[in-house]
Amino acid sequence: MKKIGQELNTIKLNNSVEERLAELNIALPEVPLAIGNFELGVKHNGMIFLSGQGPLLEDGTLATGIVGKDVSVEEAYHHARRTGLVLISSMKQKLGDLGKVERNDKILGMVNAERNFHAHPKVINGCSDLFCEVFGDIGRHARSAVGMGSLPGGITVEIEAIIAVNEQKD
Repeated sequence: MKKIGQELNTIKLNNSVEERLAELNIALPEVPLAIGNFELGVKHNGMIFLSGQGPLLEDGTLATGIVGKDVSVEEAYHHARRTGLVLISSMKQKLGDLGKVERNDKILGMVNAERNFHAHPKVINGCSDLFCEVFGDIGRHARSAVGMGSLPGGITVEIEAIIAVNEQKD
């Protein structure tokens, strides 16, 4: 797992988020459809509240299993990173331009874990590290990482986010 630190300051401020994604060779996945009577994201008063998303893998399937039993911390870290990509896709869908992201304020990461599992933060670091790599310093956020007895469809992680936006930005 990659450590994020001072190197964030080396991201050029004039680089767009789209350019940063290209530099990192990251392709955003399609945003899945809502599976119920809710919005995938709500924009209100300069904020976007993104609904929880799951780990959409490269082959289009969702990662399932219980972390600490069927799934290793390293695999679940990758799943959290993939979930972060879906969240970034949701941001882009809501805003049209990722350059309007002013700050990633907060994420709530939920891990489908066995009862005695204690490494929830290491798993959710997959999403946190991605946000910092892609957005630089504005990707740093407040965060909660918690364990759950189960998650919808048996997915390994679910993550939701609160994003501050600047609608005036061109």
